[in-house]
Amino acid sequence: MTVSPERSPEKSPETSAQSSSSPAEGTGTAAGRPAAPPGALAGDTDASARRLAYVTVGVPTLGFAGAVVFAFHYGISAVDIGLLVGMYLVTSLGVEGGFHRFFSHLSFAAKPGVTAFWGIAGSMAAQGPIVFWVATHRQHHAFTDRDGDPHSPRPIEDGRRFARARGFWHGHVGWLFTVRRQNWSKYVPDLMRNRLVMKINQYYFVWVLAGLALPALLGWALTGGSARGAAGGLLWGGLARIFLLDHVTWSVNSIGHTLGNRPYRTRDGSRNVAPLAPFSVGGSWHNNHHAKPALAHNRHTFWQIDIAGGVIRLLDVLGLVSHVRYPKRARSE
Repeated sequence: MTVSPERSPEKSPETSAQSSSSPAEGTGTAAGRPAAPPGALAGDTDASARRLAYVTVGVPTLGFAGAVVFAFHYGISAVDIGLLVGMYLVTSLGVEGGFHRFFSHLSFAAKPGVTAFWGIAGSMAAQGPIVFWVATHRQHHAFTDRDGDPHSPRPIEDGRRFARARGFWHGHVGWLFTVRRQNWSKYVPDLMRNRLVMKINQYYFVWVLAGLALPALLGWALTGGSARGAAGGLLWGGLARIFLLDHVTWSVNSIGHTLGNRPYRTRDGSRNVAPLAPFSVGGSWHNNHHAKPALAHNRHTFWQIDIAGGVIRLLDVLGLVSHVRYPKRARSE
């Protein structure tokens, strides 16, 4: 049994959502913010999402600061670095390969065990449950850099100063504090029908806590049961890792629509940001992605680093995923 794409390459989930009720370009709120997307209650910010945003943003920030202070007092060990890199790699692949390319764009099909890995690894990144993450991303693609895009970094033209800076901040992280209450199922009917995905979504906070407990336990075990090893694992493999991956992911939303090159003339402001490619495991080839969002690979030229795409190709060779949508050039290589 595999979890298979339920759409053709010509019609994506985000395109389907857009076609039902797309806002006219050039219309917006008086404050210059994106207008309420279809299904949202105009002007009604989701209070619970706002409270969760303070935790999502605040706790990893404090944890990163704590990790730096901890390093000044106790140094950074090889175990700390190993847990940071290892947990970062697993969760970044969960976000980019799983939440993004698999669940959001259905770029390949996967067996249930692989589906569970993508869902749990992505959830450990603490960027939100699958349904919220995917619905927000599909909404972003349906209205990219137009009214209805939840995290466009376009300038906020409301007559006040620093319109560009405030728009950039909104696209980077500020949007998390202004999420509107809406019917998320509009964007993810396929996920709502998938019992495995919804079960993983239901236990989101369990996976987040597991993503903190696992490096702490490994740090404890790898240092002979020392409290210092457990603390280092929690701080570096847990909280600091979440902080760093958060800002890499958010940078794709902000920098990736502001600075960089545009090999494809898309109808949005998406850009390729080469320096972020290794850290985003290929997600920062953002103009490539917006030009051809259904593809499982963001690497469109031989020198572009796309770790997530390489992992998907390996899983394809091993028979763990199928129906992978490769770039035509990649098929001939």
